[in-house]
Amino acid sequence: MSAVPKPKMTPGEYLAKERQAEFKSEFYNGEVFAMAGGSREHNRVKVNLVGELFVRLKGGECQTYSSDQRVLVEATGLYTYPDIVIVCGPATYDLLDRDTLTSPVAIIEVLSPSTERYDRGAKFRNYQQIPSMTEYILVAQDEPVCERYVRQSDGSWALVSFVGLTAFLALTSVTVQIPLVDVYSGIVFSDITLR
Repeated sequence: MSAVPKPKMTPGEYLAKERQAEFKSEFYNGEVFAMAGGSREHNRVKVNLVGELFVRLKGGECQTYSSDQRVLVEATGLYTYPDIVIVCGPATYDLLDRDTLTSPVAIIEVLSPSTERYDRGAKFRNYQQIPSMTEYILVAQDEPVCERYVRQSDGSWALVSFVGLTAFLALTSVTVQIPLVDVYSGIVFSDITLR
């Protein structure tokens, strides 16, 4: 006896359901994947980064969006909700949904134990297919470490790590430097509390 294949959903069907949904879901290859909520540390780090970026980018051509901003990787069909998105200049949107961004220049993901492998692997490979994207940043929630991947002229991605509370996270897609002590404000590492 063979299993009956589960019918695939179209992007239009996903977007219609997502507009009515009580929780966010990703969509890829005809399937919907529910997103889990983040820990207190995950949310604190994300809010700290959004605040720091907002202050530094305010009044310029670049803007930040937080995790309610859906992004479509047009080349692969992945609809997802990054933790933080940076857009510079006029944004472009999905033809099926005017609220789904297709032109981020940078994406920041705060790593969680349940998503770290995906964020470093398949999700990053999808993000690399976004022509406008030049920078991908992974931020640990349990230690003061940020990893910045920058697209090179040959299409490869160069990695630079920023480690320790005295380091600064330096972005290249926008001219911004953020002290890690501010990124991790309010987070407890072992016996050290940051305020």
